[in-house]
Amino acid sequence: MSASGSDLVSLDDVRAAARVLDEVAVRTPVEESRALSAAAGARVLLKCEHLQRTGSFKIRGAYYRISRLTDDERARGVACASAGNHAQGVALSARLAGVRATVFMPEGAPLPKVEATRAYGAEVVLTPGGFDDSASACAAWAEREGAVVVPPFEHPDIVAGQGTVGLEIAEQVPDAGSVVVAVGGGGLAAGVATAMKGLRPGVQVVGVQAEAVAPAAALLAGRPAQDGVRGHTIADGIAVKQPGALTMAHLRARLDGIVTVPDESIARAVLLLAERAKQVVEPSGAAPVAALLDGALAGLPGPLVLVLGGGNVDPLLLLRILRAGMGEEGRTWSFRTRLPDQPGALSAMLALIAREGANVVAVEHHRYGTRFELDEVEVYLELETRGGEHIAELREALRADGYALD
Repeated sequence: MSASGSDLVSLDDVRAAARVLDEVAVRTPVEESRALSAAAGARVLLKCEHLQRTGSFKIRGAYYRISRLTDDERARGVACASAGNHAQGVALSARLAGVRATVFMPEGAPLPKVEATRAYGAEVVLTPGGFDDSASACAAWAEREGAVVVPPFEHPDIVAGQGTVGLEIAEQVPDAGSVVVAVGGGGLAAGVATAMKGLRPGVQVVGVQAEAVAPAAALLAGRPAQDGVRGHTIADGIAVKQPGALTMAHLRARLDGIVTVPDESIARAVLLLAERAKQVVEPSGAAPVAALLDGALAGLPGPLVLVLGGGNVDPLLLLRILRAGMGEEGRTWSFRTRLPDQPGALSAMLALIAREGANVVAVEHHRYGTRFELDEVEVYLELETRGGEHIAELREALRADGYALD
């Protein structure tokens, strides 16, 4: 299936969605980031869509789609499959519209997202397996019960609803030179590009995908979608293996390009946003910031507006991501070494580390194993450090004192 130019959502369609969403969606703020502006050498602003109701932009498209159902369709209820943001967007939208909602989620979905979806009023059905299994269960149930499936991206109403983010950006930052948005299924990027190109044709609109799951980037380059899918990413909100025909038609016609970023850069972006901007943003929402930190946006005209699409991150995952980000920034360093199995050996090494100005976070001391001699012990240490140069100084000092580092 392909979508022609006449099938594309128009600026008028996005404006119609904005009128419906006026009293439903929050007009999220735009905040300037001095840290990112310094890194980019241009003014950088953050469109804080993670502060939207339900914690992401998804309520815009979901509510607009539900608002356009016929009375008969509303009576039959709606359904969707999602592991997170779309589930919550549909659940709250259905409650606001007075429509029954059933949401299919994988059994392994983060508990906070499952509980939030229930709290918004939806019936949650947990299914074995992953997202594809939930989607299959949702489709079979909806066909059997006559419910209307609200898709996460592949529908004109969804694209129009998400496009209201672009309308707001055009009003809030009238001199914007570039807008950068994460791409999963492509609904948000398609909608934002539609609004921006309709109002400010000269503005560059660029998408961002995770390196490990970048099917839209592959398709835009003329390759099969599966060429862009090479593994797992922490940015699960944009880990869509096959974007839709409708959304890809919009991206081909209106997007100025897609860049990709590694998970390490996404982790750094989540850390920077939490530490410098005081914003808790999920990995997929932080992807545009990761692209800037990677230098992937060099040459784009400013001011740059980076869309932070969502903030629904599991606290345990957030902790791991922040630790990974600190490692990428050189703020922590872990290593293994072997010491003589005698009193004072460990304290001597710790004294050296203290003299070098590092702080010990964790120590593991192993006396038994096959990787070292009988008169040795193995020690694993995690340190707080001050950056790459400090780590290099620590390495040199430890090796100079005879410690072999793994």
